[in-house]
Amino acid sequence: MNARPMNSQVHELKAQEFEFEAMNLQVGMRLQFITHRQVKPVQHFSTLIGYVKDEYIIVKIPMEHGAPITLGDGERVTIRVFSGVNVCSFACTVERVFPRPLFYAHLSFPTAIQGTSLRGAARVKADIPVSIKASGIGAATVHGSIVDVSVTGVRIHSAQSLPPDGEEVTLDFTVLPPSGTHAVRIETRAIVRNRTASQAAGESREVFSYGVQFVDLDPMHYTLLQNLTYEALLADRLKIV
Repeated sequence: MNARPMNSQVHELKAQEFEFEAMNLQVGMRLQFITHRQVKPVQHFSTLIGYVKDEYIIVKIPMEHGAPITLGDGERVTIRVFSGVNVCSFACTVERVFPRPLFYAHLSFPTAIQGTSLRGAARVKADIPVSIKASGIGAATVHGSIVDVSVTGVRIHSAQSLPPDGEEVTLDFTVLPPSGTHAVRIETRAIVRNRTASQAAGESREVFSYGVQFVDLDPMHYTLLQNLTYEALLADRLKIV
């Protein structure tokens, strides 16, 4: 089974103003670092080193192809961060660059912060092959595609029918962690929660859609799916399902 990256083409929520404390910034947390030198903004990833409130923020200079990107004093950048509850972003300028061997920069302290509050189990669009097996000896394996994912469950499209609502199944799928090189196989129990059937344009057969809720998901897999979800949210401009 091949791992496929998540494609977060999802719906956008209304942004609102946030106070600095609402971002819950922690040393070492991952940030999205966006430069505006070209017509289209370029997205990188960075790490928070620290900050002095109302004065400046200290971040690692993003790396690209094994080397730090070039930054100039006074350059405008946008920082985006997931706080654990909100996805927030703010504009700032580069105040000072500390090159080799430190590779960090001082950024101006934010004066306006925009953010979106997320529900407990934010979902993002996906395209991940999955095998589904019903409980019971001799049960057949059904194949489908995970079309959106959260830490609590997934939505599956399949040309084959799954067990009815309330029945337990076993899911088997593979995902690629953010910035990872090795795919991770997830095999977990789940409960079928709802079922709909539709007919795709130009197709004679029905396509089934199922909401499936995880049961006792492994904590390591929970963290993996959480990171995948948040990475997609940060990379796709506050967009979620």
